[in-house]
Amino acid sequence: MTTGRTMLTIARFHLLQRFLYLVLPWAILAFSFAVNLVVSAELPADANHSGGLATIYIYVFAGGLLATFRSLPFGLALGVSRRSYYLGTAGLGIALAAVFALALTAAQAVERATGGWGVTLHFFDLAYLLTGPWYQTWLTSFVGLVLMFVYGMWWGLVYRRWNLPGLVAFLAGHLVGLLAAALAVTWTHTWAGVGDFFTALSAVGLTGVLAVLAAALLAGGFTTIRRVTV
Repeated sequence: MTTGRTMLTIARFHLLQRFLYLVLPWAILAFSFAVNLVVSAELPADANHSGGLATIYIYVFAGGLLATFRSLPFGLALGVSRRSYYLGTAGLGIALAAVFALALTAAQAVERATGGWGVTLHFFDLAYLLTGPWYQTWLTSFVGLVLMFVYGMWWGLVYRRWNLPGLVAFLAGHLVGLLAAALAVTWTHTWAGVGDFFTALSAVGLTGVLAVLAAALLAGGFTTIRRVTV
């Protein structure tokens, strides 16, 4: 099988669990939206901003984790290499992110057209990040969803390879890295510069930073899957 056909086979393998990847994330988001809509209807007629949109990003992270932790042994039983499985799974995440981002962009357009669903609710129109034109909303949503999916994949691979001690060490590595960065900035007295950088960063610029981070996470997961035993 060619690499492209193998990746497509892996994507189809994952989509045998359509409820997990196509139905459940939207059911959870719809529930979050309904709760926020009811609450906003009882609040004063000011702009009501909600963080409920985060639910779909959290779920996409969980979907990426399950795609590697739970499904990897069955995927490799199809006779494909770890590389093909990883690329096919990542390809599925990218495709889902593109479609999900399009749906979120459409929902945002409806939200804007209805004045916040008639109750001034800003559920899909997030301040700073998702307040630009539709194509910027799509791009930022797409990059954010890809980042969460590949990050979840990496966590799943770490657990598959090293179990709970590996997860604890992985989390500790994150914390140590953040602490080291904070100490370095403090030691060099550059907190003001860091603050200026993020303050001046536009939504498009932040999307670019997230895209670079997503690529780094994708590479990190790829190095890990080569050591995974099933």
